[in-house]
Amino acid sequence: MSTLYANPNTPGVKITEASLLPPSIVQVSSAIPVFLGYTKQGTLFEPLRITSFKEFTDHFGGPMAHTFTLSAAFQVTLPSPSTLDYFFYECINLYFANGGGACYILPVGHYSDAISATSFVFDAIEKLDEPTIISFPEAVALPMTDYGVIVQNALNLCNEMKDRFVLIDTPKNTVLTGASNDLSGYRNVLTGNLSYGAAYYPHLEVNQRYSIDEVNSKLGTDSLASLKSAGSQNYLLATNALLPYLKMTLPPSALLAGIYAKTDREKGVWKAPANIALQGVVKPTVAISDNTQEALNVDATTGKSINAIRSFVGQGTLVWGARTLAGNSNEWRYIPVRRLFITVEESVKKAIAQFVFENNDAKTWVKVSSMVNSYLNGIWKEGALLGAKAEDAYFVSVGLGTTMTAQDVLEGKMIVRIGLSAVRPAEFIVLEFSHFINQ
Repeated sequence: MSTLYANPNTPGVKITEASLLPPSIVQVSSAIPVFLGYTKQGTLFEPLRITSFKEFTDHFGGPMAHTFTLSAAFQVTLPSPSTLDYFFYECINLYFANGGGACYILPVGHYSDAISATSFVFDAIEKLDEPTIISFPEAVALPMTDYGVIVQNALNLCNEMKDRFVLIDTPKNTVLTGASNDLSGYRNVLTGNLSYGAAYYPHLEVNQRYSIDEVNSKLGTDSLASLKSAGSQNYLLATNALLPYLKMTLPPSALLAGIYAKTDREKGVWKAPANIALQGVVKPTVAISDNTQEALNVDATTGKSINAIRSFVGQGTLVWGARTLAGNSNEWRYIPVRRLFITVEESVKKAIAQFVFENNDAKTWVKVSSMVNSYLNGIWKEGALLGAKAEDAYFVSVGLGTTMTAQDVLEGKMIVRIGLSAVRPAEFIVLEFSHFINQ
């Protein structure tokens, strides 16, 4: 009863509201990426939350415009190779095309800045609470050793914060298949906290095109812009001559972030983000067969699994792998298992924060246990946990003599032990056929 009306002094009807509903856990968003990259404009190292591609263009501008030179015979001279490494704009476009939603953009440089390993630092995103996925697609322009350092820093951050996951590409021109490949060297630079990241191969030929700087691009001595304004037929001939050189090849991490977001939204974080067609993709740059994928998917020595992206007739380009880098770990081998635990841990952590400085007694323990049990029961019913009965799918323990000693209570510790039986993807489906003789 409200203390205001415990001893009323004025005649009349008094109303007080009693809270009967127990505290509950609201699941955190599981697929909010933060992208690090180079933009046309925007404040550097200041992350911004956006919800659409239009917001991205409004705040960070358009694509990198490239300068081409054509001779009078329409022979093409390409721009400096380094300028072709600025494709952050196109990556974000394809993130949204593949089902992406709200995300954070962290500009680490502008188009006038050289792509540098020192730009890809994570101090700014360490302060953000919402992001759960990290991607840095333009870092593939760096040498393999530098790229490995960036990946390691990202994995260390994830391990420290326990609430995010890294999508990893391969540096450009890295070949992981065939007789002469960089597979061993690539695996060697991926070290530390392997369960918090997943690698994807190969890069993708996409339907995006490099943008042309028509003011500075020339046909002979005439700029393409002047030819266009004059309505010259040479403008059409020049742009047609440039078409083969405008094809883009992008690393897959930004597209995968969109796939993660779409899968989480439609199926749940416990569903593997695999066997899904990528939108805006023409084909992978490398064709991978079943035999070729064996060396990528399973590595008995290091366990550093690399997920293949493959093209299938009539199905398009599919994500054909769902393993973390910890491929030899029975606990953290699969992406949905790792990300389910990340989501549950973060959701429970935030909900239980309300009990900090509450009395560390049986009354509080019952509230906490009831709240966590209710949340886990809900995700079990949705299909996140394996078990015919609730007690087979999860357990929650908290109390003196079970999770805490008297000394723990004296020291102000409330220890809650939670176990989950996570659903694992059917990675290998084995069909057994035999002849049946009608008796």
